[in-house]
Amino acid sequence: MRQFYWGVWLTLAYFLTACNLIERPQAPATLNSRYNDEQPTLSGNGRWLAFVSNRNGSREIWLYDLRFQKFEAISGVNRSDTVAESPSLSQTGRYLVYMASLDGRPQMVLYDRATKRGELLLQNYRTWVRNPQISPDGRYIVFETSRRGQWDIEVLDRGDRIELDIPEGTPIQDPNLRP
Repeated sequence: MRQFYWGVWLTLAYFLTACNLIERPQAPATLNSRYNDEQPTLSGNGRWLAFVSNRNGSREIWLYDLRFQKFEAISGVNRSDTVAESPSLSQTGRYLVYMASLDGRPQMVLYDRATKRGELLLQNYRTWVRNPQISPDGRYIVFETSRRGQWDIEVLDRGDRIELDIPEGTPIQDPNLRP
């Protein structure tokens, strides 16, 4: 009789848990996968790799730590209402600049991994932009623009009051001082 109760209990437990399980595809934990991975970019120090992938069913930017061979979460970058593409990383991977399709229009976004905040760049820019690239220190961003009716290159200077992405312990040189 005891075996009968165990059998009934196990069957009941199986059906109860089976009804509550929602199977979600899990993204692979390895870099190479069966998914479409494209538009790779390396940080200046070679530690971080950012790329676009459809591992979760939509185009998202993924960040991979080459030193520890694991994925790093980048909260706030991949939203369900956007399509992300064209990533670019600064020297240590602190800054990530990329294109995000918001309301059907591509926007350039700067994401600071230290503060975990994104910032829309060129909010009132009235023409199309594409392919942003950030300088190693994070101060300059170059991109293509169609402002003159053709694809041209523009440089965005974020200013001298931003926190630069430089490795810890690197001496900072005043650009106004001459050697």
